[in-house]
Amino acid sequence: MRKQQGFSYLIALFLVSMVAVVSVRAMENLASSERHDKETELLWVGQAYKKAIRQYYENSPGTVKKFPKELAQLLMDDRATKIARPLRRLYRDPITASDEWGIIRDQEGGIMGVYSLSTVKPFKTAGFPADLVSFTGATRYSDWHFIYQP
Repeated sequence: MRKQQGFSYLIALFLVSMVAVVSVRAMENLASSERHDKETELLWVGQAYKKAIRQYYENSPGTVKKFPKELAQLLMDDRATKIARPLRRLYRDPITASDEWGIIRDQEGGIMGVYSLSTVKPFKTAGFPADLVSFTGATRYSDWHFIYQP
């Protein structure tokens, strides 16, 4: 009998370890990519809420402008003769996957803005559009306040 040297076993162990390292890297990249997508969606959804609040406020009948008291009022604004739909549906927070949003109210209790309740650190910390420049340097998603200020 020949003397066995075990080279095949070492090569197999090396290949298994390489496959494990590559798999872990792929999973990290996938998770990172998914979070980037959710962050982009949060920016879009937050802007949609901000635009809907602006439309609701600007289309207030009479001379006194008012913010909505609840987010559901953004779905159908029937205060005037022409019914408006500032928002087609209430969106979920893409980061927390929850229907619950942080609410920013004015002195009269109207909703002037929303924000995510997530305390996770965002990837994007600079390079925001002009109307979101206040997001620069934010340390968590809950610092991203989508506020309409007339």
